[in-house]
Amino acid sequence: MNRKFAIFLLIIIGVAGLFAYSMLFTVHQSQQALVLQFGDPRRLVQEPGLAWKLPFVQNVTYFEKRILDQDIPEAEVIASDQKRLVVDAFARYRITDPLKFRQTVVTTAAVSARLTTLLNAGLRQVLGKESFFTILSGERTALMGLIQKRVNREAEQFGIEVVDVRIRRVDLPDANSQAIYRRMQTEREREAREARAQGAEEAQRIRSLADREKTVLLAEAKRDSEIIRGKGDAERNRIYAEAFGKDPEFFAFYRSMRAYEQALSSNDTTMVLSPDSEFFRYFGELAGDRRQK
Repeated sequence: MNRKFAIFLLIIIGVAGLFAYSMLFTVHQSQQALVLQFGDPRRLVQEPGLAWKLPFVQNVTYFEKRILDQDIPEAEVIASDQKRLVVDAFARYRITDPLKFRQTVVTTAAVSARLTTLLNAGLRQVLGKESFFTILSGERTALMGLIQKRVNREAEQFGIEVVDVRIRRVDLPDANSQAIYRRMQTEREREAREARAQGAEEAQRIRSLADREKTVLLAEAKRDSEIIRGKGDAERNRIYAEAFGKDPEFFAFYRSMRAYEQALSSNDTTMVLSPDSEFFRYFGELAGDRRQK
C-alpha cells in the first residue's frame, strides 16, 4: 500500500514539474519575448529574468534586444553636379516593437532586405541633392543624419529604429577614377615641363651673366696688366737710358751679354753667322786682349 502511494506521489510531482516547466520561461538580458496564444499575441516581456505563460496553450517567440548591424552593398549615386559616385555605407538598428516586427517582416533576414532597399533609396535621395565636394567635406555627418531620419520614417512600420547610418567610403567609379588619374598625370607632366623650361631659362640667364662677368673681369684684368706692363716698360727704358747715359760702352756690353744668354741658353742651339759678325764683337775683342797679354 505504501509502495503504491509513493509511486502515485512521484507521478504527481512529475506532472507538477512538467506543468511548472511548461509554464515558466527565461528571458535573457539581450532578448525580448513575445507571448503568443494560438498565434495571437498576448503580452511583451522586455525585462530579463524568469516569466510565466499558460502551459500548452501559449508559446514564446524571442527577438534581439541588442543593436544589430546592417551592411549595405555598394550603391552608385549621381550627385547634383552629375558626378557618378560609388558609396559604401552601413547602418545599425534595433527592434523596438516586436509585435509589429513579427507582423511585417518576421525574421532578421527579411528585415535586412527591406532595410537595404530603404537605405539605398535614402542615399540616392539625400546625396543626389549635394555636390561631390559637399559629400567629401565636413558636411558628411549632417548628410548621414538626414539619411537616418528619412530611413527611420519608413522603418517605423517594421517595428525597428535605425540608430546610426555611416558612410565608410565615397569613390568615383573605376572608369572615372582612371580618367581623373590620367588627367592629373597629364597636368603634372605639363607642370614638370614648365618647371624644366623655367629652370633651363634661369640656367641660361645665370650662364649668360657669368659669361658677361667673366668677359668684363678678363677685359679689366688685361687692361690693368697692360697698364702695369706699360709702366714697367717705361721704368725699364728709364733705367736703360740712365745707364746708357752714364757709360754707353758698358751698356752695350751688358746688352750683348743678355743677348748671348738668351740665344745660347739651349744646349742644341745652332747659329750660322760670319766670324766677324757684330754679334760676336765682344768675343773677338776678348780674344785680342788675350793675344796681347
